[in-house]
Amino acid sequence: MKQHAAVKKILDRNARVEADKAWETSKTRRALIAGATYLVVVLFLHLINAPNPWLNALVPACAYILSTLTLPFVKKWWLEKGYKK
Repeated sequence: MKQHAAVKKILDRNARVEADKAWETSKTRRALIAGATYLVVVLFLHLINAPNPWLNALVPACAYILSTLTLPFVKKWWLEKGYKK
């Protein structure tokens, strides 16, 4: 009976890890972070009276999206070339 409980704990943990990984790589998460970044930067730019805050706030939001698109390639390269077990 104890062995069955231990296996269930492992399976439950694996399911949580898979769900966390899915969230970390989801487009929904990326969109929420980019949107929040955009809104915070718009607010900041308004507070400092910067010109064109709605347009200029696109720069960091787009940079975030771009970074999420390039990182998988960098990760793959790192795993192949730089990761030492």
